Amino acid sequence: MFKKILFLVVIFQFSACAQIKQLVNQLPNVGLTNEQIGNGLKEALNNGITNQVTTLALKDGFYKNEMVKILLPDELQKVDKTLRSIGLSNLADEGLKVLNSAAEDAVGEAIPIFSSAIKGMTFTDAKNILVGDKNAATMYLQKTTSDELYQKFNPIIKNSFQKVGADKIWANLISKYNSIPFTNDVNPNLTDYVTQEALKGVFTMVAVEELEIRSKVNKRTSDLLRSVFALQD
Repeated sequence: MFKKILFLVVIFQFSACAQIKQLVNQLPNVGLTNEQIGNGLKEALNNGITNQVTTLALKDGFYKNEMVKILLPDELQKVDKTLRSIGLSNLADEGLKVLNSAAEDAVGEAIPIFSSAIKGMTFTDAKNILVGDKNAATMYLQKTTSDELYQKFNPIIKNSFQKVGADKIWANLISKYNSIPFTNDVNPNLTDYVTQEALKGVFTMVAVEELEIRSKVNKRTSDLLRSVFALQD
C-alpha cells in the first residue's frame, strides 16, 4: 500500500510540473509578446519599490511600521528589560529609535540596485515569476541583490550611528547595563544586526506590493499590468 501511495505522489508531482512547464511555454502565444510580458513584470517590481520601499526611507519609516520595525537582538532584550526596571525607559527608547533611524538612512541605496536587477531580468525570469509562488518576484530580487545591498547598507548604517550619536547612546546604554551587579556583559555587533534587519524590512515591503498586484485587480494600474497578470489569474 505504501509503495502505491508513493507512486501516486510521484506521478502527481510530475503532472503538476508538466502543467506549469506547459503554461510557461504557452505564455508567448496568449496575445502578448515576450517583451510585453517582461515589461509587465518589470513594471510590477518598479511599483513595489516606488510604493513601498521608498516609504521606509522617510522619517520613522521603520520605527512606526510594525511590519518592519527593528527590535532589539535577543542578547539586548535583557538589557532593555533591566534598564526599564531601574527607571531608564527613556534611554532604552532612545536606543531603539536610533537603530531604526540608521536603517532609514540606508534604504535609499536600495532603489538603484533594485532597478539594475530589474533591467537585467530575462524573459525566462519573467515567465518563471509570473507562474511562480505569490512572492516569486520578491525572491528574485532577494537572490539577485542581497549581497550588493548588504555591502551598500552596512557602511551607511555605521556612519548613521556616528551621525545621530547612536554609537555613543549604545555605548552608554550597554555600559550602564554591564555595570549592574550580577549581569553578564554584552557587546553585540549592532551594525551587522541592523543591516540584516533593514534588508528583511525592504524585502517584506516588496512582498506586500507583489501580493497586492497579484491578488487585487485594482492594484494593476496600467493596461500592461492588467494584461500580464490576467495570465496568472
